[in-house]
Amino acid sequence: MATYERSIEVRAVRRAEGSGGAAGNERLTGLVAAILLVLLAAEGATILRIHGLITAHVFIGMLLVPPVALKVGSVGYRVVRYYTGGLEYRLKGPPARALRILVAPAVLLSTAALFATGIALVVVGPGGGIVVGLHKASFVAWFFAMAVHVLWHLRVLPPALGSEMSRRPHVSGRSLRLALVVAALVVGVGLAAATLPAAHSWAHWAASFRADG
Repeated sequence: MATYERSIEVRAVRRAEGSGGAAGNERLTGLVAAILLVLLAAEGATILRIHGLITAHVFIGMLLVPPVALKVGSVGYRVVRYYTGGLEYRLKGPPARALRILVAPAVLLSTAALFATGIALVVVGPGGGIVVGLHKASFVAWFFAMAVHVLWHLRVLPPALGSEMSRRPHVSGRSLRLALVVAALVVGVGLAAATLPAAHSWAHWAASFRADG
């Protein structure tokens, strides 16, 4: 009886929110995560030939900023709703203790450091000095933290993504979720395009490096 009553309450919460509640939040997080995996793989590929692909590296890096912000916002919303007593979020329970205490803070801090130093390098150019070292160090920390994070969540990503694409079972707010993802990508492309002129100094640096080599 208690389970049935909770189910009724959960459906009422979802209707009130219009965004699918905790299930919708989970699907949004999974959708953004899938897109980020593709973009991050492309960004990682540019590192293998950084002097020849520096412009692409800068472009993809800036394109990533809004989707990363959306992912952080989606996860952060879940955390806030859980600790403020949101019914669905309480029923789903918190992430594993190790993720909450160790992995999540490491991912968040290293991601912030990685993008902050990357943006700083676009602004200051090849003469960044210590910022280059900080960017490389934050990448190493981010890589290991993200490896654990991705491996932990990889088993639940395909089902969440498949459910969203097939719309089974139905979870309200799908149009809103897709709109948020598309908006993040559009803003990301605009931000990346606007940044390209500032990346010219890095392109000249890479060209001179290849010439000297």
